[in-house]
Amino acid sequence: MKRSRIFKATIPLLVATVFLTACGSKVTQPPATDSPAQEPTPMQPMAAVQGTIWVADEEGNSITVIDAGTNQVLTTLAGVEGAHNLQIAPDGKTVWAVSGHDSLAIMLDAATFEVHGVVPTGMMPAHIVLTPDGKKAYVSNGEDNTVTVIDVDAMSAIATIPVGAYPHGLRVSPDGKWVYVANAKSTTLSVIDVAQDVKTADIEVGERPVQVGFSPDGMMIYFSLNGENALGRVDVATGELVGKVTVGAGPIQVFVTPDNRYVLVANQGTEETPSTTVSIVDVADFEVVATVETGQGAHGVVIDPSSQYAYISNIYEDTVSVIDLGSQSVIATIPTGDAPNGISFSPLPAPADVPAEIQLEVPEADMMNMPMP
Repeated sequence: MKRSRIFKATIPLLVATVFLTACGSKVTQPPATDSPAQEPTPMQPMAAVQGTIWVADEEGNSITVIDAGTNQVLTTLAGVEGAHNLQIAPDGKTVWAVSGHDSLAIMLDAATFEVHGVVPTGMMPAHIVLTPDGKKAYVSNGEDNTVTVIDVDAMSAIATIPVGAYPHGLRVSPDGKWVYVANAKSTTLSVIDVAQDVKTADIEVGERPVQVGFSPDGMMIYFSLNGENALGRVDVATGELVGKVTVGAGPIQVFVTPDNRYVLVANQGTEETPSTTVSIVDVADFEVVATVETGQGAHGVVIDPSSQYAYISNIYEDTVSVIDLGSQSVIATIPTGDAPNGISFSPLPAPADVPAEIQLEVPEADMMNMPMP
């Protein structure tokens, strides 16, 4: 089953100008933008940055790999059907992608681009994340309302955890103790205990949470509220909602800068009425301090470890925008495959002498060994 432009068919996006208030938290309006949007240019001088950006091209059935030092496409990896999302392992040496079409988690070598193996997931896998020690991977299964737990060394699924309705984005806490899951057809975040691989709580947060992002110290969890055009945050220690702020239309992915200064929110809108912005929220004041024009359907967000640059996948125009967080402007626009969705950053140097396109050999998985919820 092919997923169409993430929420086009599954979750209607609310783009009205009226926003909800939950748990007594006030939704704050973003400041007006006085300066005109800056036109992206193909290349502007950048501070030295090493690494690669990996982009899941969902409708292109491919993965685009970009050299972060040059902002040029390094190669395109073909053969991942319905590549919805991907994640670099903590050591940067491997990349995990999910195939929504084949219900698989696929492990790739980040240097050789070889497929190390596949693991079956639940139906309609959306996102995949790894624990800080790299020993476990967690996959949200939208159609099954579950999360699959994978033993990385054994390359096998070891648990299936029931969560909320249509689990989508998920992230592991910096200390590796918790996985927070955004349930996109509900009003909750589910909390998973990593040691026991069981759900321990559902936290009420608001309409249609889509993705989550931890502060680097693990004290706050941020999340996009697609049904409220807002960003919210929960105090991890208390499990309480502690605020919301209005962002752009149809927010999807969120990412906190490694220096804990900003939260970036990609505002996708809808295919019929796409949004083209990223909201930059100041962590200290919890206010929108800038709105940056990126591209049609801003969707995925990742930030390099130095907090200098953000990379945004624009799902409706098949590009990635590079934002200089110092000037808060787009400095490069890079072409990708069709419908770029998930995006991740590897700090390892870009490999040399790579073919422009590589056909991946993705083996079939044994679907009989999946653990039951």
